[in-house]
Amino acid sequence: MLQDSLSLMPLWAFVAAVGVTLCAGFVKGAIGFAMPLIMISGLSLFLDPLIAIAGIILPIVLSNILQVARFGGAEAMATIRQYWRYILIVCVMIVIVAQFVTAVPTQLFYLILGVPVVVLSVIQLMGVTFHIPQHRRRLAEWGIGALSGALGGMTGTWGPPTVLYLIALETPKAKQMLVQGVVYGLGSVSLLAGHLQSGVLNLTTAPFSAALLIPAFLGMQVGFRLSDRLNPVVFRRATLIVLILAGANLVRRGLMG
Repeated sequence: MLQDSLSLMPLWAFVAAVGVTLCAGFVKGAIGFAMPLIMISGLSLFLDPLIAIAGIILPIVLSNILQVARFGGAEAMATIRQYWRYILIVCVMIVIVAQFVTAVPTQLFYLILGVPVVVLSVIQLMGVTFHIPQHRRRLAEWGIGALSGALGGMTGTWGPPTVLYLIALETPKAKQMLVQGVVYGLGSVSLLAGHLQSGVLNLTTAPFSAALLIPAFLGMQVGFRLSDRLNPVVFRRATLIVLILAGANLVRRGLMG
């Protein structure tokens, strides 16, 4: 597996990818989201964007299985019934949009990656809140779900719009962690299917993604253990600042090459 991964990149890049994934797993375990954002922002600094997307796919699937498993099957099924419209449109859009990834020029791809990371992270860092009244919920489910799925299919990350959506619904913290896990989990299966079809995840890139399962798992276990001890507000702000810096660098590469 290591030999297959090193066929795509030098050893230092593989080691750096392991480090990025370990950090992303820790953040995911601690706050419940941001793993794809951190991985795609970090890996794209030194890897081809398509290889970076391939690398995050299997760790995303694993991380969300672990997150949902902390709650239980009955609660997960209840969440699916409650949020089925949002989940459905996210999954469908991921599969559709993923088919167009390979046709996007590299510099445009960096902008597509970087701009949403910066904008959505700034929104969360500023503490901007929205409220969705009950009579607008169905429209919001389809609209925000379509945006999240399109972003997920193109960049591998649909977390920030989902977080903002749940906050706008005034979802309690514990329920929010469960809903995020279910949405991300089913979405990650769609991402896997979409990129098997698009060719981004193939016999060459799949071993690299599989190799990153180990640091993703280890990082999440540490994150789970420390999540109750950390100041969640401070940690979340620090994470968002890092994402803004990483996203800004992607935008710079997209504009300047």
